[in-house]
Amino acid sequence: MHADPKGVLTGAHFLDGDQACCEGALAAGARFASGYPITPSTEVVERFASRIPTVGGVFMQMEDELASSIALIGAAWAGAKSFTVTSGPGFSLMMEHIGYAVMTETPCVFINVQRGGPSTGLPTLPSQSDMMQARWGSHGDYEIIALSPNSPQECFDLTITAFNLSEEFRVPVMFMMDECVGHMTEKVVIPTADQIEVYPRRRASKPPGEFKLYETGPDLVPEMVHAGEGYRFHMTGLTHDERGYPSMSVAAQDKLIRRLREKILRAADRLTMVEEEAVEDADVVVISYGITSRVAQKAIETARQRGVKVGKCRLIGVWPFPDEHIRKLAGNAKALVVPEINCGQIVREVQRVAAGGARVVGVSHAGGGVHRPEDILKAILEAAQ
Repeated sequence: MHADPKGVLTGAHFLDGDQACCEGALAAGARFASGYPITPSTEVVERFASRIPTVGGVFMQMEDELASSIALIGAAWAGAKSFTVTSGPGFSLMMEHIGYAVMTETPCVFINVQRGGPSTGLPTLPSQSDMMQARWGSHGDYEIIALSPNSPQECFDLTITAFNLSEEFRVPVMFMMDECVGHMTEKVVIPTADQIEVYPRRRASKPPGEFKLYETGPDLVPEMVHAGEGYRFHMTGLTHDERGYPSMSVAAQDKLIRRLREKILRAADRLTMVEEEAVEDADVVVISYGITSRVAQKAIETARQRGVKVGKCRLIGVWPFPDEHIRKLAGNAKALVVPEINCGQIVREVQRVAAGGARVVGVSHAGGGVHRPEDILKAILEAAQ
């Protein structure tokens, strides 16, 4: 195993998605991870724990997911790019601190390798049933960024993207893998460090006497200071003013929450990440994400062989949801087919956006395995009639 001076492995490797995700985190500059073992995500931090001594950093196995999710927030404010890794039950426990990270504008990454639920569910088998939890799991009004890879190569590439977005927008980013992608082993090509774009942390440009913790410019994202740098600041999950001090008023709440949402929403077009194929004149478009997008490919190819005009739209960025993009597809196609390994989550967003346009057909799977391509094919053929 050869790493360059920045700790980045280079060249072609044979990695599973969990391992590639770890390498992406290291390449993005992550030097702190906290976690608690849980299938099927543990391999990410197992590899991080073995790799981090070679580059300088810390892995902490905590007593539970609550401790893990608050530890990475503390590490971020101490100056480290940080992340945690979990699956469904642990993700549920982390929700309070995800809300806290949103409110305090803490850049960090939450990696969820999804498995069947609710509760303990299916520890070793796949699901995509945490997609709505990623968006709405914590209480209150907020916006989130969530990405969904469908290969080990994307586990590497998109993990870097997740860290970059967390730093650019100062928001926790959800990295929504699934068990199949996490445990799938494929070729992963890792470029040299000088070929990898890494977004730097927004550092304070004003001296301590003039600095306000949450003062923003036109992009609505504040600069950040770290503990121990000479700045005196107050950070709280309470509604706060630009100084970071609690401000219990309707006006302060309205100003803060609208800014936290708007800094993401105004960039929604740029955050729309999709992979498309033959959608321009398609009668049916299959909208999928994660491992399901790979299973759907067989159904799409078979339908085309039977003369059906089928397009493909793979969601890479799931939150914020690509409303305008899906609305355009709904205006051109007869039907949108949405297979996913849950009983119908993202399909509801497609139905909301497509209202008055294309018919929306969900192809649900309760988890524990992937779809049979013929089930997706059947939905395509019926939708095309």
